[in-house]
Amino acid sequence: MSDAESPPPLDESRRLPAGLAYPHGEAIPEPGGAIEVAERILWLRLPLPMALDHVNVYALDDGDGWTVIDTGFQTSKTKALWADLMNGPLAAKPVTRVVATHHHPDHIGLAGWFQAEHGARLWTTRTAWLFARMLTLDHQERTTEPSLLHMRRAGADEARLEWARNREPMNFSRVVAPLPPGFKRLKDGDRIEMGGRAWRVLTGDGHAPEQATFWSETDDIVISADQILPRISPNVGVYVTEPEADPLGEWMASCRKFQPHAREGHLCLPGHNRPFTGLPKRLEQLIENHHGVLKRLRKALAQPRTAVECFDDIYKRPIGDGEFGLAMVEAVAHLNHMWATGEAERSLGEDGAWRFRLLP
Repeated sequence: MSDAESPPPLDESRRLPAGLAYPHGEAIPEPGGAIEVAERILWLRLPLPMALDHVNVYALDDGDGWTVIDTGFQTSKTKALWADLMNGPLAAKPVTRVVATHHHPDHIGLAGWFQAEHGARLWTTRTAWLFARMLTLDHQERTTEPSLLHMRRAGADEARLEWARNREPMNFSRVVAPLPPGFKRLKDGDRIEMGGRAWRVLTGDGHAPEQATFWSETDDIVISADQILPRISPNVGVYVTEPEADPLGEWMASCRKFQPHAREGHLCLPGHNRPFTGLPKRLEQLIENHHGVLKRLRKALAQPRTAVECFDDIYKRPIGDGEFGLAMVEAVAHLNHMWATGEAERSLGEDGAWRFRLLP
């Protein structure tokens, strides 16, 4: 299985790619607890009800309050864990600011709750705020016809379309607290203060539009969110909101954008798994991994193929029902990239599916 697709359940003991290391060893924060990964920076971990079973969040000591980076889902369990944290390792001062790195529910899910219930101010990128607010307002009881068409275009069969037609889709409103109007905008190149340090904001695209990462100008620390993960590649998918997008091209360009800034001594604080070192090597690995997928697709597309028909070539193992959605959108992302760069053409079949073929 390529690590360029929807992640399997994380095996914390699985060997890191060559050139990377976990400075804190096998340690992970206990529920309601924290690990100090650097002076004035605490690493916290919250559970997720999915194969990717946790999200990392970080609390930075600003002197008179805490800045919390990312929040986890809006669930009663997560709120209870935050109560334990605010009565435990964060008890000395209030949470005054929440920084959401991007719009995905595991990262922005409780940002509105922190605003409404705790008076915290939300800092995030404009795209992240707009996407999250729009999606929380777009509640659907059943999968919409445009979403079903997106699946059909990717090559989903009738049985899977019928299954999707009769179920509630993933509604942000179930797991993301309402976002009150008002936020502090973060932009690429901004300089901000958190945890007694000056940080440079560098945004990336592909996994999520205008995702914020933070590069310390005071010491060798990078808060990379989901843009740079140590053992899996962030899911890079094409969704019904922009079916002809090229997020893979954007994501690889973002990795190249970060390369001049990455140093061997950087401690990278990711959104999942453990803090790690070896950032320059990891950026190289992430780019090369997707080039490997594209190389396999160049052989596979000697004959016209749908995205679903490319699963074996991309992932090199069977894809289960629970992985199908993320696998589908990532397969479309690779084919769209080849189409956008002029390597492949596509044609619409009588079954309503796009088929891609390598151009001579």
